[in-house]
Amino acid sequence: MDNLIEFARAVLSTTPARWKDLTEKVPVELLTRPPRPKEWSALQCLEHLIETEQLVFPVRLRAFLEGSRIADFDPDHAQKRARGSSPRGLASRFAADRADNLKLLDKITPKDLTLSSAHSALGTVTLGEMLHEWAGHDLMHTVQAERAIMQPFIAGTGPWRGTFADHDVEPKGKG
Repeated sequence: MDNLIEFARAVLSTTPARWKDLTEKVPVELLTRPPRPKEWSALQCLEHLIETEQLVFPVRLRAFLEGSRIADFDPDHAQKRARGSSPRGLASRFAADRADNLKLLDKITPKDLTLSSAHSALGTVTLGEMLHEWAGHDLMHTVQAERAIMQPFIAGTGPWRGTFADHDVEPKGKG
């Protein structure tokens, strides 16, 4: 991808508005409903995005620029710093953290994409690979959140349920 910085920035800059919209318009009951037991609700996806926005991506970006090693991140053992706020408060926190991190991203040049670092679990990684991962991570957890919100609607679609097969956690005939 020749325009990685531009494309990643485009994706990363849209995510806060998507979450603001979701948390302002979607009822809390839907935001906090996991798609099935032991899976994250939409709100838990947002909490995770905040944790990574604070503890992972800016730290990794600085590590690449400073030539430091990168530690692995285990979301199950994260500090869970984002908990306890309202959905709108969480979306605002995410937007503020993302704005700060986009300023960091603005310092990256195409030449920097080849910078490498030793990741404690993955071995040698490049800044370009991390930038792909950051944008993909944003999209993955936003889609995951929307999938969780979809479930009560999918369950009520009757004969149309099969059209949601890629997103249905309880496909027809299994439950």
